[in-house]
Amino acid sequence: MIELFFEDVLEFNLSVDDINIWLTGVCVSENKSLGDVNIIFCSDEYLLQMNIEHLNHDYFTDVITFDYSEYDSISGDLFISIDRVKENALEFNTIFNHELLRVIVHGVLHLLGYKDKSEEDILLMRSKENFYLESVNLDF
Repeated sequence: MIELFFEDVLEFNLSVDDINIWLTGVCVSENKSLGDVNIIFCSDEYLLQMNIEHLNHDYFTDVITFDYSEYDSISGDLFISIDRVKENALEFNTIFNHELLRVIVHGVLHLLGYKDKSEEDILLMRSKENFYLESVNLDF
């Protein structure tokens, strides 16, 4: 089950029911089930502090994933910087909603075991993101 939280940013309308349905489908396609996933929307500064404290990385990022998955059920926390999502949307010439969904599914793909450290891993991750973005029909 997906739960949404807002830390250091204004809340916005996003259907948790629709996100649950979409991400359940993503998990089923990957032969896993959706457990408890918290999506915490936050600011650049909030996420930077987490990146420094937990990962020893002193740079901005769009998402940090904490994986608590067991067996075939994925669970974890996704911390998503709304500031980075807005910046990415401008940089990649897309709308905020589309970029937000891309970052959400990116985090879920990490929970499913996908990595993005090597060039090969990045290409597979982008391919999976694009595939699952084609299957979503969310309006917010």
